[in-house]
Amino acid sequence: MKTTLTVNGERHRVDVEPRRTLADALREDLGLTGTHLGCEHGVCGACTVLVDGLPARACLMLAVQADGAEVATVEGLAAADGTLHPLQESFSRCHGLQCGACTPGMLMTAAHLLATDPEPDRATIRAEMAGNICRCTGYVGIVDAVADAAGKVRRPGPA
Repeated sequence: MKTTLTVNGERHRVDVEPRRTLADALREDLGLTGTHLGCEHGVCGACTVLVDGLPARACLMLAVQADGAEVATVEGLAAADGTLHPLQESFSRCHGLQCGACTPGMLMTAAHLLATDPEPDRATIRAEMAGNICRCTGYVGIVDAVADAAGKVRRPGPA
């Protein structure tokens, strides 16, 4: 099926089978491998992207369901000149990442949180990030990173 996806501000026309997931279309058809696949059951959150501004599990969503939608991936966080997004800087500075498997989903979930609540308290951060699983960090660095980036972020998408 011909499907139009606007990803990180760039319009793409892709021909996908109706059963192809958004994650597979992003990774394999568009070469955007920043969206990671973990459990492929929607539980871990590694594949989280923003679809029309809302977090979505790309492993559970079909690419055809995103036809005409605005999709933001982790590749869209950094500015066009390569300047890191405040969340990316904070995740590095606060040790909010280790192996990196969960990081793209964590970043996109955090980007949505800070776009809707620019200065959340730590309890809110913990609650909002609870749907993303990390096996390495113990979450303290992740919560620290989101808190550190609070008030410094711009809406995710093209620079």
